[in-house]
Amino acid sequence: MVNNKVEDVKLYINGEFVEAAGGDTFENRNPFTNEAINLVAKGNQDDIDLAVNAAEEAFRNGPWGSMKLTQRMKYIDKIADLIEEEAEEIALLESLDSGLPISQTRKMAARGAENFRFYSRMVQARMHGDAYQVDDEFINYTVYKPLGVVGLITPWNAPFMLLTWKVAPALATGNTVVLKPAELSPLSANILAKIIQKAELPNGVFNVVHGFGETAGEALVQHPTVKAISFTGETTTGKRIMKNGADSLKKTSMELGGKSPLIVFDDADIEQALDAAVWGIFSFNGERCTANSRVFVQKDVKHKFVEALKERVQNIIVGDPSEDKTELGPLIDKGHFQKVTSYIELAKQEGCEVYQGEVPEQLTNGNYVPPTLLLHAKNDMRVCQEEIFGPVMAVIEFESEEEVIKMANDVAYGLAGYVWTNDIKRGHRVAQAIDSGMIWVNSQNVRDLRIPFGGMKASGIGREGGHFAIFEFYTEPKAIHVAIGDHHIPKFGKNK
Repeated sequence: MVNNKVEDVKLYINGEFVEAAGGDTFENRNPFTNEAINLVAKGNQDDIDLAVNAAEEAFRNGPWGSMKLTQRMKYIDKIADLIEEEAEEIALLESLDSGLPISQTRKMAARGAENFRFYSRMVQARMHGDAYQVDDEFINYTVYKPLGVVGLITPWNAPFMLLTWKVAPALATGNTVVLKPAELSPLSANILAKIIQKAELPNGVFNVVHGFGETAGEALVQHPTVKAISFTGETTTGKRIMKNGADSLKKTSMELGGKSPLIVFDDADIEQALDAAVWGIFSFNGERCTANSRVFVQKDVKHKFVEALKERVQNIIVGDPSEDKTELGPLIDKGHFQKVTSYIELAKQEGCEVYQGEVPEQLTNGNYVPPTLLLHAKNDMRVCQEEIFGPVMAVIEFESEEEVIKMANDVAYGLAGYVWTNDIKRGHRVAQAIDSGMIWVNSQNVRDLRIPFGGMKASGIGREGGHFAIFEFYTEPKAIHVAIGDHHIPKFGKNK
C-alpha cells in the first residue's frame, strides 16, 4: 500500500509538473521497510521528446541562451540559497529514498548547495579563452560556447549530491538540461525541480523525465537534438550508452564502476589507515564507486590490522537510516541486496573466511547486509575482481612494493586508489604506478571540487569537476582569427 505521507512524483517539463504522456506510473519503495512510499510518473519516448523540445526552444529562442553571464549566475546562486533553505527536507527525503543514514545525507545536501556555488564562482573566474597576437597582422582568440541541450543520467547512490554535480556546471555554462534520474531514487530529482521552479528559471531550461533506462534513458541518449550525455553508473550500461549515442556523434562523459585498492604498508600510521579503510567501504552503505573494496595489507602488520578491522566491524551501528547515530543503513532495493549477498556466498566458495557484523532482528524487513570482511582473499578471485557495490571489504596480504602494485593494477577498473605509508618517496612512487584516475596518499577520500574526478580503463572516459567540466565537456571552444593589418594573401587566378 502506498504511503500517502510522501507525495507522488510527476515529470517536470517546460516549467510545469506533468503526468507522463502515457499515464503510466511505477512504485517507489523504501529500502528500510520495502513498502511503497509513493508513485512516480513513468516517462517514455514521447516525454523525452517533449522535454528535449522544450530545452531546445529555451536554448535557441528563449532568454537562457543569450542571457548575460552575471544574470545567469544570479539564478545559479539562487538555486544554492534555496537548497540551503530546504537542506533538512532534502536530507530526510534522500535518506527515505536511498536508505543512506541521515547523518550522511545532511552532508550531501550541503554539498549540493556548494556544487552550485562552486560553479558560479568557477564560471565567472575561469570561463574565458586565450588570445595570441601574431606580429602586427593578426589576433587569434578563443571563446567557449555552451553545447545546447545536454542529457544527464544520474545514479541512485548519493542521488542529490551527484545530480547537482552535473546539473550545476551544465546550467552555469549556459546549456539547457534534460535529466533522467535513477528510477530507484526519484525524490531527490523531484525536490531539485521544485527548487529550480521556485528560483524562476525560464521555462524549459531544466527538465526531469523519470523512468527506466531501457525506455526513457535510451530515448534521451538516441535523441538527435541532445548534444551530450553525462552518465554516472555501472560500466555495462555506460558501454551501451556510448554505442547508442554514436550515430548522432554525441559527446559523452562516463563515470563508471570501481574496484579500488587501499594499500597499507608496514610503516603506515595504522590507526589512521584503519579509520580510512573502514569509513571508505562502510559509509554510503558501501554503495560508492570510489569505495576501497580491496584492502592490501603488508604481511608484518596484517594480523594486527585484521584484528582491529574485526573489532570495528562489530561496533559499526547498523540501524534505522533516519536515526542520527546510524552508521550503516539498508541497500537500495531487494535486487541489489540479492546481488551483494550472492557475492558473499561466492566468497565462501572461493575460499574466503567471511567475518560479519550483526543486523539487529528488528531490521529484517529492510535490505540490510551487515558490514562484511572477506579474509584470506586472493586478488584473482571473482569477489576481488568484480564490483560488489556493498559493505564488503576483501583483505589481501602482500609482501613487497612491486607485488602490491602488480596486484592493485591487475583488475579491469581504475577509478581510485589509496596509499598509506610514512615513506613519502614510496607514497609518490606507488601513487604514480597505480592505474587509477585518482589516488589519495595518507588520506581518506576527500574531494576538492577544483580537481578532475574520473577514472581510466573500465572506470570511465572523461573527467568531471573544476575547469575540466567547463572546458572539456559542457562547452565547445571556438577559435576566431582577426586580421588587424594588411597581410599577404596569395593571388590565384589574377595574372592569366
